[in-house]
Amino acid sequence: MPAHVSTLQLIGLAALTVAGLAWAVVVMRLLRRARVEAVAEWRAAAVLPALPEQPKAGPARESVELTPAEQDAFAGLIRRLGDR
Repeated sequence: MPAHVSTLQLIGLAALTVAGLAWAVVVMRLLRRARVEAVAEWRAAAVLPALPEQPKAGPARESVELTPAEQDAFAGLIRRLGDR
């Protein structure tokens, strides 16, 4: 213990140090709690409750066999549209 510092000053310094550490711990916990609540609110706001949940995949692929006449008509249509 330094000679020029009184016991009362050392007790005060220790008390201020403990109070400062306690304050830092409380602030850190409050900030963490506020961050968790903010993330929860953001996630809740990201989901629109008025819309139903959308399907993750589209419908199954469909294919139709064309007759030779339909294939010729389709080829003619493509040629006509390609000329424009």
